[in-house]
Amino acid sequence: MNPTALGVCAATAAGVSARWNWWRPAARGLPVLMYHKVGTPPRGSKLGALWVETEEFEWQMRYLLRRGFTPMLFGELAACDEGRAPWPEKPALVTFDDGYANNCEEAFPVLSALGVKANVFLVVETVGSHNAWHDPATEPWLRMLDWGQVERMRDSGLVDFGSHTMRHRNLASLPLEDVRWEARESKKRLEERLGREVAAFAYPYGAGAYDAGVRAAVRAAGYRYDFGIRQGFSPRPWSPEDGPLQRLYIRGDDNRFDFHLNLTRGKARF
Repeated sequence: MNPTALGVCAATAAGVSARWNWWRPAARGLPVLMYHKVGTPPRGSKLGALWVETEEFEWQMRYLLRRGFTPMLFGELAACDEGRAPWPEKPALVTFDDGYANNCEEAFPVLSALGVKANVFLVVETVGSHNAWHDPATEPWLRMLDWGQVERMRDSGLVDFGSHTMRHRNLASLPLEDVRWEARESKKRLEERLGREVAAFAYPYGAGAYDAGVRAAVRAAGYRYDFGIRQGFSPRPWSPEDGPLQRLYIRGDDNRFDFHLNLTRGKARF
């Protein structure tokens, strides 16, 4: 091979290695997939990365099953962590932040058809309304799940629910008393409505997950698990001393190789 061709190959390899983390060692621990919206983004949306097309979501769920993963509910995760149930060989969590109506209308039919279990973090005061925290200049407001949809998903046995606070505020910017209220009140209201323990909490924007005061306030509300947005796998079994559980941000502008790398290396991109 001549020097020019060698240079081109080297540059190509360097570019691929910089874009994709295929060279990383295999990740170990618990993969937690983080989704937001399923379906086609509205025209003019500047938030396309938060949307995964329905057909692509189905391919991803089939990938999990084909690769031998067992998607679990929060309650099942707790039972394994506490020694009340055996661990599956390859556990995983599928999670959705915010609780958009499309989680029921687009994602839930896929979950039901394949028998895949998932978990949704709800913003309590927006159930039955719209994503009021959102700036509509970047994307039109979207409908959120209503309580009928939440109950139908719950009753299927395929979906569990966690808290994403009352109002989706940035917890790192709030007085700690407000943080305590957001964490405590959302857990209380969800448990009253759902008739079951709400064991998991996700920090809006990931904000405050690594702030000692904010995290202490969330943990004091009685959650078994708290989830951040740092990319990677989490220890299995997990304890609060390990820090908030990490997740795999599933982007709408990722390709299938990205998805594969997320599930095998814990990170697709730099």
